[in-house]
Amino acid sequence: MGRVNETGTTGFILLGFFPELGHITAVVALILLVYVAALTGNTLLILLIWLDSQLHTPMYFLLSQLSLMDLTLTSSVIPKMAANFFSGWRDISFLACGTQIFFSLTVAIAECILITLMCFDRYVAICNPLRYPIIVSPRVCLQMAAVSWTGGALTSLGHTVFTLHFQICSPREIPHFFCEVMAVLRIVCEDISAYEKAVVVTSILVLLLPLSLILSSYVLIFLAVLRMNSSEGRSKALATCSSHLCVVSLYFGPGMFIYMRPGAAKTPRLNQGLFLFGTVLTPLLNPLAYSFRNKDVLGALKRLMGRCLSST
Repeated sequence: MGRVNETGTTGFILLGFFPELGHITAVVALILLVYVAALTGNTLLILLIWLDSQLHTPMYFLLSQLSLMDLTLTSSVIPKMAANFFSGWRDISFLACGTQIFFSLTVAIAECILITLMCFDRYVAICNPLRYPIIVSPRVCLQMAAVSWTGGALTSLGHTVFTLHFQICSPREIPHFFCEVMAVLRIVCEDISAYEKAVVVTSILVLLLPLSLILSSYVLIFLAVLRMNSSEGRSKALATCSSHLCVVSLYFGPGMFIYMRPGAAKTPRLNQGLFLFGTVLTPLLNPLAYSFRNKDVLGALKRLMGRCLSST
């Protein structure tokens, strides 16, 4: 049974995930193992893109930003969850709770924006390859990254401030393993029906609208691929697009199920499972699905290992 640090009334108590689950220590240890693997995979991918000149392309720059977002998301949640579990303390301060909400929402929204822009990158590369270097220039790539981070931060700031301004009911126990908007809303003492509608509207703008653009773009991409004369080019394009669509499903699926489902705040166990998937498994699967089965990335990894061995 976790302990609560009675330091005041402005903090919260994190109840953790699935308290009725047996062998919880083994589950937490497994989560930490997956977290370390995700941390290693995304860090290695960022280093490869940064160090290898052959990966200095718009697609890999955007992919490095996605990996950086994955690192930020999982590192803002998992270490605190593990520290609470192994120490026995379940309390979290008001400031720390607000920080978790802000960073988790910022990265989640930024990822949705970035993945949509990555789809635009693939669309131009396949459907208009001759003008690709002009349209998707290094400056445009920096603008894409800036728009993603800024859009996520501004949207998240509004939701963080608005969520925490509500009056919270005692004993201020959050039915989650971290401070998350829908979980905090469950312990609010006020009528939040209007704000829940605002969350749905935001979800439509951040999730449904980008997803519609992505699917529409891929219809045009697949039509362009089918018209290609080269079977090798067609296979390469399909491989890249299938990886990107896999990443799209990993990010948009859980988010839509949590924030666009009626009464989502009333199903904490399901939400916790989806958030575990999003904060632990997705950051692990992203490098595997999109990069480490890519010949360019594998080639960069071999060159890096060769340089390391030759210098020793």
